[in-house]
Amino acid sequence: MTTGTPLRVAVAGLGAVGTAVAAALGTGIPGLALAAVSARDAAAARGRLAGLVARPVPVVPLEELEPLADLVVEAAPAALLPAIVEPFLRAGKGAVVLSAGALLRADHLIGLARDHGGQITVPTGALIGLDAVAAAAEGTIHAVRMITRKPVGGLLGAPYLVTNNIAIEGITEPMRVFRGTPREAAVGFPANLNVAVALSLAGIGPDRTELEIWADPTLTRNTHRIEVEADSASFAMSIENVPSENPRTGRITALSVVACLRKMGAPLRVGT
Repeated sequence: MTTGTPLRVAVAGLGAVGTAVAAALGTGIPGLALAAVSARDAAAARGRLAGLVARPVPVVPLEELEPLADLVVEAAPAALLPAIVEPFLRAGKGAVVLSAGALLRADHLIGLARDHGGQITVPTGALIGLDAVAAAAEGTIHAVRMITRKPVGGLLGAPYLVTNNIAIEGITEPMRVFRGTPREAAVGFPANLNVAVALSLAGIGPDRTELEIWADPTLTRNTHRIEVEADSASFAMSIENVPSENPRTGRITALSVVACLRKMGAPLRVGT
């Protein structure tokens, strides 16, 4: 819980998620303050922020964020994750990471956080039940399975589909396009399956978690179903996410980040 001086928060990336998070911080979250923003188009970012926040906020290059903030929210393309997060972790600060899949390709960041006293937080995002999975992982989890179904438009252009010549344009019925692990999906679907990686990190890891991805022309929402078998409980959960302006991202993703940030300065925290 923060007291006294507000925790200074930087937002890296002003897409659908970053903009919503910046707007919430600009409106006011107790104990937190929007300190700086980084975006590819600085002029456009300033114009967008002008209608969202009450006071001017610096828009700076990625490498200038760390001195201005105590915590960074990474809401940018996955390839930028190390450049965004490393300076904060080296300074013993925190990072809220949306590109969970990229952590599997940059796992040195976890060691960096450990060595310098920083912390990486992966919010629940567009998923459900990570508290239950994390609790079950304190005992023994036997199996975790996730089935993701997405509208065709949310999967178009995924590297896995391109590499394997899987055509989904014009399909008229659901089509399974992937079966494997979150580690494999993080490479083949970098803009789609951060939720699967988050699930695996909360549970039995990215190599033991089972994952299926379906392209479904009958859907307008991204859907995820999780099935868990553990020594403490057996449970299944599902969620249907309303897409944001970016069809690959659900509206609830940004709200999950805001809820995560709100906990940091709250006198009452609910959930693990």
